[in-house]
Amino acid sequence: MLVISRKAGESFIIGDNIEVTVFETSGDKVKLGISAPRDIKVIRSELRETETINREAACSNVDTGALRRAIFEKKP
Repeated sequence: MLVISRKAGESFIIGDNIEVTVFETSGDKVKLGISAPRDIKVIRSELRETETINREAACSNVDTGALRRAIFEKKP
């Protein structure tokens, strides 16, 4: 892992066409701007984890008929 120090207004380049700029630092937070081509997906890491969990849940074998009955079946 490369670790670098940058001040607000400074940037660094990844590959040939991705630029990351430090916009602001405040306490323990850093505001970054990322310029990348549209075909490069840029998301926060916690959203990637959520994507993976959702994808796995969507692929699981769920008996939708049983689920539908459980939701809409009237109880005495």
